[in-house]
Amino acid sequence: MTQHREQPTREEAIKTLAGLIQGIKFAMLTVTTNQGHLKAHPMTTQQTEFDGDLWFLADKSTEQVQCMRERPEVNVSYSDPGKNNYVSVSGTAELVEDRAKLEELWSDFYKAYFPEGIDDPNIQLVKVEAHGAEYWEGSGKMKALFQMARAAVTGKPATDMGNNDTVKL
Repeated sequence: MTQHREQPTREEAIKTLAGLIQGIKFAMLTVTTNQGHLKAHPMTTQQTEFDGDLWFLADKSTEQVQCMRERPEVNVSYSDPGKNNYVSVSGTAELVEDRAKLEELWSDFYKAYFPEGIDDPNIQLVKVEAHGAEYWEGSGKMKALFQMARAAVTGKPATDMGNNDTVKL
């Protein structure tokens, strides 16, 4: 029997994704290069509430920023193996100049990348407007390990490894 599941509202989807990515320190931001290859870069996750947009700080002189300028469709991936949660967000990157937003997102952590501090001329704000996401939400590490062990012993697939869903934003 096939079970029909209603698509969550945009607000419900955002709330679910916000809960899954909250506390994950780093994300992988994937761009398309001039040669058409996919290239991922680690980015620091901003400690702001996810509202459908993701924000990052990048260096204006990097290949990554140049790629986003020319081909703004990107993917941002989050991984929390400890909780068995994984999120893949597709969206459009926008290169933003906004001093107030920069001040909101800035922390001294970034001095390692921008030695001149918040006034470093190479700082580029990147806003990713999310269009959709797919996530895998684990049922807990111990339960997942039990399911995998049981599958290995019985030769039958694991039955409850958590939730997987694709949402449009």
